[in-house]
Amino acid sequence: MGKYEIDVKRLLQYVGGKPNIKAVSHCITRMRFVLANPGRADISLIEALPSVKGTFTQAGQFQVIIGNDVAEFYNEFTDVAGIEGVSKEAVKDAAKSNQNILQRVMGVLGEIFAPITPALVCGGLILGLRNVIGEIRFFNDGTQSLAGISQFWGGMYQFLWLIGEAVFHLLPVGIVWSITKKMGTTQILGIVLGLTLVSPQLLNGFSVASTKAADIPFWDFGFAHVRMIGYQGQVIAAMMAGFVLVYLERLFRRICPEVISMIVVPFCSLLLAVLISHTIVGPIGWRLGDGIAHIVYSGLTSPYRLFFAAIFGLLYAPLVMTGLHHMTNAIDSQLIAATGSTILWPMIALSNIAQGSSVVAMSVLQKRNKRAQQVNVPAFISCYLGVTEPALFGVNLKYVFPLVCGMLGSSCAAMISVGFGAEALSIGVGGIPGILSIRPRFFLVFLVAMLVAMIVPFLLTLIVGKAKLTTSERGLVSAEVEGADVADSAARGAGDDGDAVSAVSAGAAEPVDDGKATAIVDGKVIPLDQVPDEVFSKKVVGDGFECLAGLGDRVRRGDPLIRFDAGKIRKAGHPCTTMLIVTSEGDATGIAMHTGIDAKAGSTPVITWNNQS
Repeated sequence: MGKYEIDVKRLLQYVGGKPNIKAVSHCITRMRFVLANPGRADISLIEALPSVKGTFTQAGQFQVIIGNDVAEFYNEFTDVAGIEGVSKEAVKDAAKSNQNILQRVMGVLGEIFAPITPALVCGGLILGLRNVIGEIRFFNDGTQSLAGISQFWGGMYQFLWLIGEAVFHLLPVGIVWSITKKMGTTQILGIVLGLTLVSPQLLNGFSVASTKAADIPFWDFGFAHVRMIGYQGQVIAAMMAGFVLVYLERLFRRICPEVISMIVVPFCSLLLAVLISHTIVGPIGWRLGDGIAHIVYSGLTSPYRLFFAAIFGLLYAPLVMTGLHHMTNAIDSQLIAATGSTILWPMIALSNIAQGSSVVAMSVLQKRNKRAQQVNVPAFISCYLGVTEPALFGVNLKYVFPLVCGMLGSSCAAMISVGFGAEALSIGVGGIPGILSIRPRFFLVFLVAMLVAMIVPFLLTLIVGKAKLTTSERGLVSAEVEGADVADSAARGAGDDGDAVSAVSAGAAEPVDDGKATAIVDGKVIPLDQVPDEVFSKKVVGDGFECLAGLGDRVRRGDPLIRFDAGKIRKAGHPCTTMLIVTSEGDATGIAMHTGIDAKAGSTPVITWNNQS
């Protein structure tokens, strides 16, 4: 028997069985399903499995959080289900059938930026380090930076620009390459096209605004002049050029005889793509990108900027859950290209911190819930480092109120950031390290905003959580449930509610020993030896229903322990008799089993003993 055999069998059943699974894969912590009918997945039963830490749906994929053992769990699942696992890319392709047009567009945008994100993060950190070395005047009464007083650090300041320039000035090369990779066309052609957009023969795109129109070089075709302008840092223009190349290559592959395709397809595709990019889509993309950047910048610097900031800070986390946040990468990059900095990115970093702070509060509230902590701790760490999905889907969305508390804290922090005009010089570095991307003169402002993003969500989540979380969710208990070989009571007819799923609740005593254990379900109480199942009537206890409490958990009277479908049990021809089992009588005396009575769950005493208090 495999380590997770029971859970994988149940998960297969609860997701709707093998016929309902179109594709399955896994990532670092999660199983990723594409389901033919997502509505058939029983989320409540899935989340009750001991191995499952939570579930969520994103981009057409039903994702089940398993944790660090997901690879082993996945292997057992595919073996038991008789399903061949596929790559994450194949799962994404299959998931498109569950997405609307907007989700597909945002998915494509996200997949374009995903491969270049490590470079953006690295470039952002490099520029942040340059800020510390050369822009912050720590020395000689605030007149000189580290680079100004040290030849070594002065040289390092200049050297690091080599990487910063490669990432942000030459960004179109990465974008066009990523588009060809995503769309399955020839990647080297994408790289070449991208290089033509940032060629040193062209006027650097960042210098266009400061260059007189008469001084801009041009190609003279006799009947037309084409300005020799580079597209350094331009995102929209580079994306448009990339898609022109993709569709040209697809066109020529379709119409060109295979015998000459190796020569004709790349030649015609690249030549026309470069020509169209520099004469049509490049100028259009430039103006479109600048227009978007101008609108956003105007909103962030207008008299209504606090309102804009409050709304953006409030809604950014939900945008992440829908995938629409990918558009902000393009806007941020365009803002930097147009103005030299971005006011948008600081708010994104603050939103990361705010959602992470909500999870920190949940971790405090659930410090005795070991199962919850397996998700909480990694989630808030990754959130503070700029990756919010584990926190959003694994914790905050599951309970809802931490998500809302994080949104409110993010909104407050965003108003402080925008209100004082905090600017970032680069993107890619989120969460707490995001301060490295901030223009040095705004460090203090951003630090204050960070503290607000930490404190407000934490306190709100802590206050609301104490009222909303059950004792079982928090891992708290008032009395430890000791069971008994003395367990001699059972309720017959429990769960007589048609096909509805029923639950068995704890019949344990409250903190003050009142000398009784109440019925766990409604029904007729019978002696254990009359139970029509020798496993119980002979007092040999094995596995039974769906567990809602794990080994070592503490529960109190009324907390749900197991869930089962009484209708299915009856249809299978089995009796609906529910046992109340106590594994040890401890120091209790005068124990009495009350049978032959009609019991009401949670109120009718079925076992009593002498009250020792």
